This record gives sequence, structure tokens and C-alpha cells, in this order.
Amino acid sequence: MYSGNDTDIYVQPISGINGIEMRNELNAKFGGQHDKDAAYVLTITLDEPTTQYKALERTGTASWQEIVVQAKYQLATNQGTVIATGSDSASESYTFVRYLVASNASYNNAVHNTIRVLAENIAARAIAETQKYESEHATK
Repeated sequence: MYSGNDTDIYVQPISGINGIEMRNELNAKFGGQHDKDAAYVLTITLDEPTTQYKALERTGTASWQEIVVQAKYQLATNQGTVIATGSDSASESYTFVRYLVASNASYNNAVHNTIRVLAENIAARAIAETQKYESEHATK
């Protein structure tokens, strides 16, 4: 899906630690960090992760949980013309154990993996939309 070229997209800062991670992932997909004068601007609102219990032991203790992260995004030209908007979500299950350190590590890995999947999905859409926009406006 990726063009193999540097895609000139400025990713606006995204709030929170997960936002920083997502922005870093997106910048890597676009060939590095671009400045505010880039041809395109990507704005993302990232929701806090939510968890759901997926498996319970006989005692009622949760042993398996799923993390879900949602993001809304808008891609615009540097002149402000919006060329794409949307939302996406990603999820991953993780083991929830009684040991606090192990549970936190499982949770953090699940969040990290979910952010990576979301960044991959949004980057693919952004690259496709910029190429579509450029091909449509190159013939005019």
C-alpha cells in the first residue's frame, strides 16, 4: 500500500502519552517528521483506551480482557481543504493476572499494539487519499 516515497504530511500533536506514540508511528509511516508547511495536515483525536472483561474464572475473577482504542481523523491540504475524514478503532485481548507487574505489562503491550494498528490503518488511508487528491488535481 505504501508508495515507498516520502509522503508530505504534517501530523499535528496528539494529546497524551498514547498520542505521542501514535504521532511517532505515523511520522515513521510518512517518511519522517514534517513541518507545518507540509502539503497536507493530519489531525487526530485519540480516545482513551477502554477495557472489557472477556473471560471469567469460576470465582468471578477476570482472566482475559480486551482493550479498544478509537481515533477520529481529518486530512486536509495546507490551504485547509478537507480531503478525508473518518474514524477507526482497533482492539487487542490480553491476559489479566493477579500479579500487578505482569498485568500492567500485558495491558501496556496491548495498548502499544493497538496504537500501532490504528496508526497503520490511518496512514494507509491518508496516503491513499493524498495520492487520489494529487491525481485528480494534476489533470485540471
